[in-house]
Amino acid sequence: MANGQWFPQDWPDRIRALAEGTLTPVVPKRAATVMLLKDTDGGPVVHMLRRRASMAFAGGAYAYPGGGVDPRDDEHHVRWAGPTRAWWAERLGVDERTAQAIVCAAVRETYEEAGVLLAGPTADSVVGDTTGEDWEADRAALVARDFSFAEFLDRRGLVLRSDLLGAWARWITPEFESRRYDTFFFVAALPHGQRTRNASTEADRTVWIRPRDAAEGYDKGELLMMPPTIATLRRLAPFGSAADALAAAPGQDMTAVLAQARLEDGRIVLTWPGHDEFTKRIPTDLPTGGASA
Repeated sequence: MANGQWFPQDWPDRIRALAEGTLTPVVPKRAATVMLLKDTDGGPVVHMLRRRASMAFAGGAYAYPGGGVDPRDDEHHVRWAGPTRAWWAERLGVDERTAQAIVCAAVRETYEEAGVLLAGPTADSVVGDTTGEDWEADRAALVARDFSFAEFLDRRGLVLRSDLLGAWARWITPEFESRRYDTFFFVAALPHGQRTRNASTEADRTVWIRPRDAAEGYDKGELLMMPPTIATLRRLAPFGSAADALAAAPGQDMTAVLAQARLEDGRIVLTWPGHDEFTKRIPTDLPTGGASA
């Protein structure tokens, strides 16, 4: 491939099966992912992890910390700072309980995979250090789903800082994929005193990188990424600081992006609305494992 666009080998067959009515789309699961930023002399950098090559989904691709929503986090009224649940519900296009669970997922996954916690003892403070055996025990219990994130916040006497997040984008995995996610992308700044680490079992490498440099690496075919990742990187690139990106978040379009496939001149044309660079044209008689740009 000319660039680093991740493209599963079984997509052509699955697209044909969907068109023929022999494949039933699975319901996408809610998920959240966070583009964590910090300022440097050379401009803001974003925290990215590289998924292990052995992963069934997007192995070897660069992504942000993220994962699925825990349904338990819409049942418990957590201590909350920042915009109200009603505000978040309108911003995300969901009901208030679901909005809480999505925001909880964003903060929880950032803690689980990067060791960074967007919460504090009060509505205007943030935890300064999340290292130590007791913190690691709680983080491991969260990963194992021994208790919900809402319960974790209660145990620690912490307030979730929703004001430290900005909703940035929403992408839904194509209907022909076997693993589907309705993913909400957020932006946040690394809290003072905290530091990232590779706490994810799914990643073999983490980097801090300027969005523009990461996009150039993708364009050269050096960094493998899924369309949502490179699309959000390109939108981050113009900002001169993490604060600028956060300030711009309320103006970002949260219309869900869902890939579409159609037959045209003997080819399957795969498109992501509003993102022409990801268009793929696949011959209908192409065997499994191939695709043309």
